[in-house]
Formats: sequence, C-alpha cells, structure tokens
Amino acid sequence: MKSIVLYLHVHQPYRIRHYTIFDAGKAHNYFEADANSNENNRKILDKVAAKSYLPTNDHLLKLLHKYPDFKLSLSMSGVLLEQLEAWLPEVLESFRRLTDTGRVEIVSETYHHSLAFFYSLAEFETQVDMHRSIIQRLFGQEPKVFRNTELAYNNDVAVWAQKAGYQGVITEGWDPILGWRSPNYVYRPSSAKDIKLLLKNYRLSDDIAFRFGDHSWKEWPLTADKFAHWLSEDNDATNFNLFMDYETFGEHQWHESGIFGFLSALPKEWLKTESHNFLKLSEACEQIEAVGEIDVPNTITWADTERDLSAWLGNSMQRQAINCLYGLEKPLLELNDWSLIEDWRKLQTSDHFYYMCVKWFNDGDIHAYFSPYETPYDAYINFMNVYHDLKSRMIEKGVSL
Repeated sequence: MKSIVLYLHVHQPYRIRHYTIFDAGKAHNYFEADANSNENNRKILDKVAAKSYLPTNDHLLKLLHKYPDFKLSLSMSGVLLEQLEAWLPEVLESFRRLTDTGRVEIVSETYHHSLAFFYSLAEFETQVDMHRSIIQRLFGQEPKVFRNTELAYNNDVAVWAQKAGYQGVITEGWDPILGWRSPNYVYRPSSAKDIKLLLKNYRLSDDIAFRFGDHSWKEWPLTADKFAHWLSEDNDATNFNLFMDYETFGEHQWHESGIFGFLSALPKEWLKTESHNFLKLSEACEQIEAVGEIDVPNTITWADTERDLSAWLGNSMQRQAINCLYGLEKPLLELNDWSLIEDWRKLQTSDHFYYMCVKWFNDGDIHAYFSPYETPYDAYINFMNVYHDLKSRMIEKGVSL
C-alpha cells in the first residue's frame, strides 16, 4: 500500500501595528492597527479567508464527501483560532465541518506559534496545554501527533513528545539528516523509541507550494495525473508526506493558477490504483512500521535553504529581541496580570522575528513577501518599542528590572 499523508498548516499572527517610541508609555494597544492600515489584523484575515480558507474548505469538503478514502491532517495555531472565533465565526464553522467528517484530524502545537521550546520549557508546555484545550473545545479532538513551531525539531523534541504521550512527531525531511535514505518511509527518533517520526518530502511538497504557478519551471504545468504518476514511480515507498501551508491554495498560488483544479483532481488520480490511499498523520504512525532511526542532534526546521533556526535567530537583532522578551518571563508571570501575560505571549509568535531576517536572494524575497514592514530594521525597531513599553508597564506595577 502507498499512502499520501497530506498535512496543511493554518496560521495568522497578531501583527504589531506601527508603534513608535512616542507611543511608548501612552498607548498599550500593540496589535490594533487603523482599519485602513496594511498591518490591520482583521483586514488581513478577511483577505486570506476569502482567497484561501473558504474556497479551500469548500473544495476539501466536497472531496471528503465524494471520496471516502480521502483524509488529511491540519494544524491550526491558537492565535489563528482566536481571530476566527472573534471576527470570522463562519470561517471557523467551515473548518469544523471538515473535522466533523471524522477524516480530518488536528495536530498539536504551541498556542502562540512560538519558539518557546528553545527558551522556556515551562512556557512551552503551558502553550501546548492551551492549544490542546482550544482544540478540544472547538473541535472535540484530542491531538495525537505533535508539530513544533516551524517544524523545529531535534532529538530533545522527540524525547519530550514521547513523555507527553504523542504517537508521533513531524519535521522536515532534510537531506543532511536523511543521508542516503528517503523521506517516503516512517522512522523512529534515535532518542525516543516508542514514537514515530514523519518527515516532509520537501521536493514534492514544494512542487505544489512554491513551483506550481511558475511558468519557467521545466515541469510546468503540474497536473494531478502527472503528480500521481511521479509518486507511483517510487516502487518501494510507503508514504509520501506532503506538508505545506494552507495558504498554498488561493493565496500563495492564486485561483487563476489552477491550484484548486489540481487539488480537486488529485484524489481521483491517486485513488485510481487500488493499492493507493490517504492517511491522517496519526494513522500513518499507527499503521506503517518504522524502517529505521533518525538522529537529529542539531535543530532543523522547514524554512530557508539552511533548514535551521536562522530564519528567526540568524542575526543579532533577532537574538536580542527574543532574549529580551524571554528575559521578562519570571517577573512578568509572578505579577499574574493577564493583560500583560497575553501581550507577552503574542509577542512570542515566531513571525515577529522572521520579519527581522536580513537574508538575501530567494530566502530574502520570501521573508519580504510575508513581512508588513519596509525593512527588517523597521520590524526590529517596532518590536523593541513595544518591548520597552511592556517593560515599563511591569515597572509601574512594582517590578524591579
């Protein structure tokens, strides 16, 4: 049996509004931009929902009704779910209709889409618990598989996930950690023998997520029958892990590119062969035997050519910003002021540090595409202005910093 394991990630951050040093000490509404601003979170969510979430959910629901063997997995950050619940409940309901079929599972992650695992295990576990609670409340599911923010993974993540009771962890199928091996199998972490490790096939995933609409790509146009044929040619593979952002459909690859036609045709083309199916991540962990162990002593992610944490922590601005933020943890939590804690957690979202990246060439272009700022330096200054105001609010409450 050959299985497509389709996993889509849904996330939108609370972007920080244009916040100057003159706002510090006066205004504490860090995430509430003017309605006409490009930084306005409601405006951005409306656009992405109209272009991507609603049409994609409509296509997926039709596929789930048409093909009983079609299944997929989703991860949805807590901050995204908060925004949908507050502003676009009809979009949240469209996701719920998918999960109500019983063939769409939600994956566990940090509520605030943070890198807390690498800075504070206690904070990380709090956010994972918060995420588990909102998934149970909104979808009635108990997540079985864990994905760390940005698919950031190393041996320690596997140890933690096993102790936390997960069946598996997902990350990037990066060549340096695979060596001669293929991502098209299930593995075990070398550090945790009782859980499975599923690795993204980044070449096949990126054919859809990044190259689909590129007319200069030698394989353009990519059709569902061509793609299914590629997968069929790997005679020994057991699973093809196609991991990508939800916004691939309609936002990164526009409707005009034919991306929705591709999505709608893929199950038909793949399921033409009796020995082909689709599996949720947890089913892949349960049903497919591991063929070996993968050792990942150094952290990998799914971003940029390096596939490490440099997209978020690669320069001094990024490292200073995140170190300053986590430096507030102990005295801030001791204050037990929910408004301060919630602002602090929203500032942990990895996107804020991603916007500060100063890489060049293709990686730099991708960072610039996602950033609401003119330059990475603007992102840094804006963030640090908010950090200083947050710090001042703590001092006003009697904290000595």
